[in-house]
Amino acid sequence: MIKKIFELIDNAKRILIITHVNPDGDTLGSACALKSFIGGRADILLQLPCGKKYPETYEFLPYLKEAKTLDNVQNIYDTVICVDVASIDRVVENARDIFDSAGVTINIDHHKTNKGFAMYNHVLGGISSAGEVLYEMFEKNGIEITPEMARCLYVSILTDTGCFKYETVTPRTLEIASNLAKLGVDTSDIARKCYDLKPRAMVMFQAYCASEAKFLCNDKIAYTIVRKKDMERFGAKDEHTEGICENLRSIKTVEFACVLKETTPDATKVSLRSKEKDVTEIVKKFGGGGHKRAAGCTIRKKADGALKVLLEEIKKHL
Repeated sequence: MIKKIFELIDNAKRILIITHVNPDGDTLGSACALKSFIGGRADILLQLPCGKKYPETYEFLPYLKEAKTLDNVQNIYDTVICVDVASIDRVVENARDIFDSAGVTINIDHHKTNKGFAMYNHVLGGISSAGEVLYEMFEKNGIEITPEMARCLYVSILTDTGCFKYETVTPRTLEIASNLAKLGVDTSDIARKCYDLKPRAMVMFQAYCASEAKFLCNDKIAYTIVRKKDMERFGAKDEHTEGICENLRSIKTVEFACVLKETTPDATKVSLRSKEKDVTEIVKKFGGGGHKRAAGCTIRKKADGALKVLLEEIKKHL
């Protein structure tokens, strides 16, 4: 399959690389690495609504400033590649139209819940990141990884492993990170940019959300609700909620941590984390997916209603 995918890329005239909605470091780093490899025949589509911007944390990555967004992308591509996109319902609006009409569709991912929604699928479920999957693809096909590609891949792996602390990190993950460092990646500089340069609004808002957290079942469950009015009060952006769930999970007694975020009047986005339990078994009840200890979904209810049905499901797994 790897050889076939690169043959398809070689033969393509116009390629669109699609990130998942609300892009993070893995999907952005992977998309930039792929764009760096392909060159001018490829564009990146950031699945962002009108007026929204990718997280400023990743401004140092190449190609993002000229990337397409949902409000300006055109249906002119013969080949579409989704990177780090766990399911087809994570391809939205006109991006879905472009995907459906493309002559060739490719799916490169690492989510174990990915069922293979494209014509050509290379999914290694349980691998640390889409960046690690891409690295293996490049290496197995004898493709030279340039310093720019290495930098992008390192961002992908670093951020989706939480600085190499998640259970998906294997000796091979660390070997790949070492190989990327040998190609000139300044690992300390990237770590600083990804984790140590947070906006004031983000730090203050996350502190507020933590202070509002509630605990249940002898502190085994921790949750907090992110409300639009509070985001407006702190001047917080969507990406400023990243890390709240992990912070709650870090509390010694907590097995399940969840953050519920108001999106529309009748929909709530859920991020769920655990120390040991498989949270994909919980979120799949609501059409979600992800990894064993980090998953998410959208519940078609207001935040308080979503919390009620979510907690009922979590308690079944305690």
